[in-house]
Amino acid sequence: MDGLTKNTSSRTSQRYDVVVVGARCAGAATAMLLARQGLSVLLVERDRHGADTLSTLALMRAGVLELYRWGLVDRLRAAGTPPITSTSFIYGAETITVPIKSRNGVDALFAPRRTLIDALLADAALDSGADVVYGARLVDLERASVGRVIGAMIEERGGGVRRVGAGIVIGADGLWSTVVRLVGTATYREGRHACGVVYTFWPGLENARSRWYYRPGVAVGAIPTNGGDACVFVATPQARFHAEIRTDMEAGYRRVLTECAPDLAAEVAEKTPSERLRGFPGQPGLMRQSHGPGWALVGDAGYFKDPITAHGISDALRDAELLARAVGRGSDGALAEYQSTRDELSRELFEITDEIARFEWDFDRLKVLHQHLSKTMNREVEALLGLDAEVGPPTAGRAS
Repeated sequence: MDGLTKNTSSRTSQRYDVVVVGARCAGAATAMLLARQGLSVLLVERDRHGADTLSTLALMRAGVLELYRWGLVDRLRAAGTPPITSTSFIYGAETITVPIKSRNGVDALFAPRRTLIDALLADAALDSGADVVYGARLVDLERASVGRVIGAMIEERGGGVRRVGAGIVIGADGLWSTVVRLVGTATYREGRHACGVVYTFWPGLENARSRWYYRPGVAVGAIPTNGGDACVFVATPQARFHAEIRTDMEAGYRRVLTECAPDLAAEVAEKTPSERLRGFPGQPGLMRQSHGPGWALVGDAGYFKDPITAHGISDALRDAELLARAVGRGSDGALAEYQSTRDELSRELFEITDEIARFEWDFDRLKVLHQHLSKTMNREVEALLGLDAEVGPPTAGRAS
């Protein structure tokens, strides 16, 4: 599916209501929702269809709720994504298991491979009427004389560059976003801490629950995913990652796994991992100014936090809906409201995650943080359920 997959009558269409840069979870979901509103949408992705990316995969309840609301959970199930019906928090020798209660259409959590969920959302955008281009990258933005973004310069596979006019350009192209660089937007909130993460996939582990292990200074997760595998990650403070793990990830991975989760280490000791180890050296969280004249940001491009609480994909899906609704309302004020709502829903999640990533808690403090995290995620779900059911007529930069 490299190249252009189209729904319009001509490949040479030069204007869209919306150009979305980046077809991962945030961008593909945003494109899908905007196309469902009747807007003309171009979704561009520099990688290939179904390419993998760094991720610990877990969807929290808000993320699954969004997929349910969009009619996509059955596709996850059909692809063999195992339903996660409970989750265990293991604080040293103490295990607390929490069942996933059925509410609002959500009766399980999921952790789909990114090769599946990103492609599924992009295909749903295509099905909804968006044009989708793989192997293409943003090289520049076009601006009106007053500075408003009015289009994008897209380099397609093979090196040809075309100008595409747009009512709005949305950057969903990740933490090191090209859109961010081109618009020169500012970061106004920064985290203070970050953890280094190493993970791989192991076959034959239990697949009905996720497990989250904690000991002083370390954390481990085992998250069931597709193909009979579980994503098993280890996390340490960033300084330890650089000092002990980065130069020999296999030895460091097994050392931390044994230190934090000896029973899990024993489970995998005689197994062969399904894939190579992957590492992330850590990056403190941030919030960026995420809208301006003719542009907006969604996903990690606009808001990123440490992966230790595994909330990134759920953030992306939540914010895709908030942004799509704002674009559909068609005003700069609606975009400002998108950002303020995102920040209101994210502030406590951001601070709790930053404290957990500091790794200076004891078990009593960590349990309190997890309780606060649960309450905050419940408020997030209630906020999504409270969104108006009706989507107003789209007016933002309609293509003529």
